[in-house]
Amino acid sequence: MPAVHSHNFDNPGFKGVSEIPLGLYINGQFVDGKDGRTHPVVNPSTGKEITKISVASPADIDVAVAAARKAFDTVWGLNTPGHIRAKLLAKLAGIMEDHADEMAAVEALDNGKTFFWAKNADISASIECIRYYSGWADKIQGKTIETTNAKFCYTRHEPIGVCGQIIPWNFPLLMLAWKVGPALATGNCIVLKPSEITPLSAQLFAKYAHEAGFPPGVINVVNGFGHDVGAAIAEHMDIDKVAFTGSTLVGRKIMEAAAKTNLKKVTLELGGKSPNIIFDDCDLEAAVDWAAFGIFWNHGQTCCAGSRIFVHAKIYDQFMEKFVAKAKQIKLGDPFHPETKQGPQVSEAQFDRIMGYIESGKADGATVHHGGERFGEEGYFISPTIFGDVHPDMKIVKEEIFGPVGVVIKFEDDEDVIRQANDTVYGLAAAVFSKNINRAIETAHKLKAGTAWINSTNMLHHAVPFGGFKSSGIGRELGEYALANYTEVKAVHIHLGPTTSVA
Repeated sequence: MPAVHSHNFDNPGFKGVSEIPLGLYINGQFVDGKDGRTHPVVNPSTGKEITKISVASPADIDVAVAAARKAFDTVWGLNTPGHIRAKLLAKLAGIMEDHADEMAAVEALDNGKTFFWAKNADISASIECIRYYSGWADKIQGKTIETTNAKFCYTRHEPIGVCGQIIPWNFPLLMLAWKVGPALATGNCIVLKPSEITPLSAQLFAKYAHEAGFPPGVINVVNGFGHDVGAAIAEHMDIDKVAFTGSTLVGRKIMEAAAKTNLKKVTLELGGKSPNIIFDDCDLEAAVDWAAFGIFWNHGQTCCAGSRIFVHAKIYDQFMEKFVAKAKQIKLGDPFHPETKQGPQVSEAQFDRIMGYIESGKADGATVHHGGERFGEEGYFISPTIFGDVHPDMKIVKEEIFGPVGVVIKFEDDEDVIRQANDTVYGLAAAVFSKNINRAIETAHKLKAGTAWINSTNMLHHAVPFGGFKSSGIGRELGEYALANYTEVKAVHIHLGPTTSVA
């Protein structure tokens, strides 16, 4: 057993984190990686190292896949009925609920999101997602299909097998739950790679899954880097399906690797540059509040962030005044302080990337109405940033920044703003604000995006599918729709007629 790390937090209302295993979780055990490598985990609020975790190699992936395959063939998959899988998932959700403070603290520690948001959004949603899929586990059903009186036909929805899952750093536990929930409910085994930047909540998850009683090999958590561990998962000949959340660039590489190897099934939840259309007949105060939430929530590190804010010319000046005032109210600082609304960006590299986009916007002639600078002297904090006077060819308008940077664009014509909103390679999400529900619905239907919010932003639910059009991905997460990503449909024909062949 590798060394474990204990960290106590002197924060109001928090009792502390128990031991966090730092090894790879393979075949029901925490073990060191075969080559003994470790990687530092950094607190983005300070830029200082928290601890080190074991890092996997492609050889460790081979071991994890073999363990998952054995578990699938012997103790899971078609060998464990749905009601047993349901009980285990429900028990896991209960254990997670008992440790909600612990998981929220870990998310705040290595990701930088506020403890309040981590507990009341990420952790609670993760628990409910696991609990939701526990309810599906014994309801994975096919159909009987009428053909002729001489034949009885039915379909079975069978688990795919061993599933590789690669999750990002912006919502570490929530993205894990989105993938693990439907995969386990349908009877698959998992080899999961969290981000090397934010691995601690996945370590806790593995610990809780072990406590819940999942058989060895059903769940495997392997820390590591995308270029070797992620690539090994995408290319592995005995992995039957890979699910990935991250950048469009990496998503393309995973599709290519899957195509070049065993043609494994692929689902991808990728980037976005989501439009937020604010019409002149909106509730202006509500639109401002939601627009701020849409771009500044989670420090802008959200794939469906409403980063292109289209505002009707009649209310543009009013909106901008109120929007800037709202941004000024956002308190940055220690994620554990109860008044903090925005913590640091997740890493120095992400900080530098966002600041590069901000400098690009300034150089291209956009007007900074607020922010555009570093906040504080320690950690990776960036002030909420609002650009105006932009044009469509600017990088800050076209490319995903993945930070607290919004661009506000003036429009006058309904059809033209729909054209502008759809003028992107992405199609993950969109939002519309109007008191005229017919106008809002008509606009939402014309937007090329997998999710359209009306008079709100960034509100997701575990029962409702989420995914993108165009370069924003393939397949859907959440809800009943996600189950299709983790099952194969088998048709069974039973001959009831004459014994002689008609060939």
